[in-house]
Amino acid sequence: MGPLRSVVLAGGGTGGHIYPLLAFADCLRRHDPGVRITCLGTPRGLENDLIPPHGYDLRQIPAYQLPRSVNMNLMRTPDRMWKASRAAGKVIDEVQANVVIGFGGYVSVPGYLAAWRRELPIVIHEVNVPPGVANRLGMKFTKHVAVGFPHQPAQADSLRDARVVGVPLRRGITTLDRARQQAEARRQFGLHPDLPTLFVAGGSQGARSINLAVAEGAKALAAAGVQVLHVIGARNEPVALPHDLPVPYVTLPYLSQMELGYAAADLMLGRGGAMTCAEVAAIGLPTVYVPYPHSNQEQKRNALPVVEAGGGLLVDDAEMTAGWVEQNIIPLIRDPARLAAMGAAAAAYGRRDGDEALLDFVYEAVAR
Repeated sequence: MGPLRSVVLAGGGTGGHIYPLLAFADCLRRHDPGVRITCLGTPRGLENDLIPPHGYDLRQIPAYQLPRSVNMNLMRTPDRMWKASRAAGKVIDEVQANVVIGFGGYVSVPGYLAAWRRELPIVIHEVNVPPGVANRLGMKFTKHVAVGFPHQPAQADSLRDARVVGVPLRRGITTLDRARQQAEARRQFGLHPDLPTLFVAGGSQGARSINLAVAEGAKALAAAGVQVLHVIGARNEPVALPHDLPVPYVTLPYLSQMELGYAAADLMLGRGGAMTCAEVAAIGLPTVYVPYPHSNQEQKRNALPVVEAGGGLLVDDAEMTAGWVEQNIIPLIRDPARLAAMGAAAAAYGRRDGDEALLDFVYEAVAR
């Protein structure tokens, strides 16, 4: 492997695109402190809140949602893409990039187009099935495609020849020792050090059903001696809880350091986003997955392989009720042997080296 001079990273809009980008940027910087790292973003994307605080140069360019059907917006797309790719090209030229690496989101498309016009290597990292529309377009310009999970090439023809590298995860996850850090994590949240702990986190959107089911099951959980750490989601309404619970039930609107929640937990209950699946599998945390129902079922496809490997349970959103929590989660979380077996199965499926494997793949692409 040889050092890269200058790298442009493109990915934005959601945390599922931005967090792998940041983890990969950190890996690249560890291996080559002198490399120039430039990130492409849009003026209103979540990347503006996440990337600059990590110390990386973020350049804003116009990016437009790609229409999924034939309409007037489709007729305007070529002109919009030309303007956006021209702006991306100016950034690429200024920083003298020798590779563009995209993680998805509409801001990736201008980067792919600009790199293709300059005959620069393009590397794409995809975590979903089917691939996002931006990465599907980018795959027309490169054969250097990496994916996060082993089930992806078998489930999508466009990913059949992709390299399985895993998902780049931040160091707080990849270096996490749950057993060693559990007591301290519980202390920070005001939890009892020795009680079974359920960690609930459904994300900022679409987790209302999970929130209500667990809150309504709070008395049954507490009666069974199960304490709860519950991340409600910043965009969700608070939940009503009984005031006389005999064990801790801690609620938070948001948790920036998810690794602390993972460390405190014996069992997690959450959605099936690609990043969640990658993180909990990597650290061997048994998880009950409740995939977001109003989509193309990509969250169910994300969670199913680790569940089939024995690392978790899968439940439909419509079935997530207080009764389900009482009948299924309480017996599970009070069974240390079963939790240990599920955790081992999850860890065997997951991987912590996605950042390093993707870096090797990038070096190969540039060398060719």
